[in-house]
Amino acid sequence: MGYNCVDNLPVELIPIFAELNAAGEDDYRRAALLVDAREGLQLEKLPGLLKHLRRDHPITLVYIEAHEDALLRRYSETRRPHPLGMDYSVRESLEHERALMEPIRKLADVVIDTSQFNVHELRQFVNQRFRSESQRPLLVSLVSFGYKFGVPTDADLMFDVRFLPNPHFVPRLRRFTGRDLKVRRYIESFPQTGEFLRRMQGLLTYLIPHYIEEGKSYLTIAFGCTGGRHRSVMMAEWMKKALEKRGFATRVVHRDIDK
Repeated sequence: MGYNCVDNLPVELIPIFAELNAAGEDDYRRAALLVDAREGLQLEKLPGLLKHLRRDHPITLVYIEAHEDALLRRYSETRRPHPLGMDYSVRESLEHERALMEPIRKLADVVIDTSQFNVHELRQFVNQRFRSESQRPLLVSLVSFGYKFGVPTDADLMFDVRFLPNPHFVPRLRRFTGRDLKVRRYIESFPQTGEFLRRMQGLLTYLIPHYIEEGKSYLTIAFGCTGGRHRSVMMAEWMKKALEKRGFATRVVHRDIDK
């Protein structure tokens, strides 16, 4: 989401971090700092620091909590020790933690109760609440490849376009690639090409918003033909234009076009 994140930054270093962050480039102007009960008595300084920092910096204080039963269940399932140590039971540690954090909770701009969230729902909530409107929510990579050179291992979705007529067997087209107009026109001249493109565009237009809603940052869609020079290249280029018209951020990689 474009945040520079720091986990468990000591409270006394927060003002220094804020000044360094404010002086940085625009790409690093968004920061998320996590402070929790591991800070111990140093937490008492945080309310005063926040009051001072808010004079010069736009700060949103987010407090994340959960019901005791949910926390006890999570500690039981993960077998992780409570950050306050092993000297007390988890229930006693939670009580101590709430007492330490209560003054900070009162200052919170946003309180998130994660008791009823699973990880996917929490991701979706945070994305909707804090993602910048100008930020591209998902980058779609369209990859062309040749099956004779192996399938790409990073593909989320893979489509075999070897059912289409192969320009390789047309002597006047063999030396060109799917980027060339004459090759594209040849492939598009067959009715199955248009049918496939229409169905594929509809499928991806339906799927991509759901991937965005799930919080996915990258989606790799691979099109494969025999050698990776004609049909798969044409498909990737055509789909890039179609998806860009619908506002999706795309890039094209022709893995085997020069092989």
